[in-house]
Amino acid sequence: MKSPLIVDRDDTKWLLLCSVLELTTSRKATLEMAKQRMTPVANTGSILRIILIALFFSSEITYVIDELQKRNELRAFAHISRIPSADDVYRFINRIDEKQFVSLINALLRAQSKKPQRRKHRTIIVDGSAVVLDLNIFKKRIKKSDLAEKDYTWGYSTTHGYYLGFKLTLAIDYPSLIPLAFLVHSGSPNDARVFPEIMDELKRRKIIRAEDTVVFDRGYYSYGNYALGVREYKVVPLIFPKKTFQAEKMMRQMNYPLTIFSHHEYRKRQEIYKSLIQKLQKALREWEEYLPIRSIIEDLFKVAKDAFALRALHRYSRMSVTKFVAMNVLLLGAVVLAGVNQKKELQRLAEG
Repeated sequence: MKSPLIVDRDDTKWLLLCSVLELTTSRKATLEMAKQRMTPVANTGSILRIILIALFFSSEITYVIDELQKRNELRAFAHISRIPSADDVYRFINRIDEKQFVSLINALLRAQSKKPQRRKHRTIIVDGSAVVLDLNIFKKRIKKSDLAEKDYTWGYSTTHGYYLGFKLTLAIDYPSLIPLAFLVHSGSPNDARVFPEIMDELKRRKIIRAEDTVVFDRGYYSYGNYALGVREYKVVPLIFPKKTFQAEKMMRQMNYPLTIFSHHEYRKRQEIYKSLIQKLQKALREWEEYLPIRSIIEDLFKVAKDAFALRALHRYSRMSVTKFVAMNVLLLGAVVLAGVNQKKELQRLAEG
């Protein structure tokens, strides 16, 4: 039997949820919804809050709506005057364009984030995690041919073994831990191949700047990715090296991009390129110092899965999965912005 959603304003979890819901009630949030043409704004806000509450308590949307209909205090807490039906919520999710929805989530996080003075150089952490679908793979043997018309496919992770589902690649700011960008892929594509995609996303949204450091685990390792990070994105791509790593072999790929010589300030650009290589070499010598920094993104994934119902997702199309992953990323960002941004706090939240 599910626990009733009785508001307790002295309970730390309800206080945290109150801060989370503020991401959709502020003036900045309503302006962003209007910019994304998600009208009527009041209805959009109500639906987003219902989804957030469902994720926060690992409940079904239908259950949250039933509880809202029963409890006046819960409606007041959630700032919902008119309760949409479950069909209204699902129609809203289905009809909105995927890119438009993701843009809204990114805008809501950006609108609520305090904008500290930009440090000269930023550190970004990137990692991937399996998004396992709630399918019984032991009841029936599922072949690749059975998945020909499905959005999901077989994947493999060291944590889950073989699974059916998708893969989430997440980039967060360090030390704030605010989510910056994410990608969803079917199955479990090789991380080394995902590297240029997540870097393109960070570049497209003007999140990375020259000489920022982007930290990846060994899954993204390839000599080509070191060179690509420096040459194309002008960052320090700190990909944790494998035992077979050879600095000399990496350096053989570090040629100046030809575009440098066609620019009138080519000497200045040469110096920037040399500086990036020197910083990368230093970071690779000291990569073990970054292990505690990178490990914190794993704590965020645990919160998403163990506290916010991303462990076994009840969605089966890529579009639906992407939208619910986006809501989960918004929830993670809201929790971090509410002050839950230390390793022990995140582990405590994941453990319930």
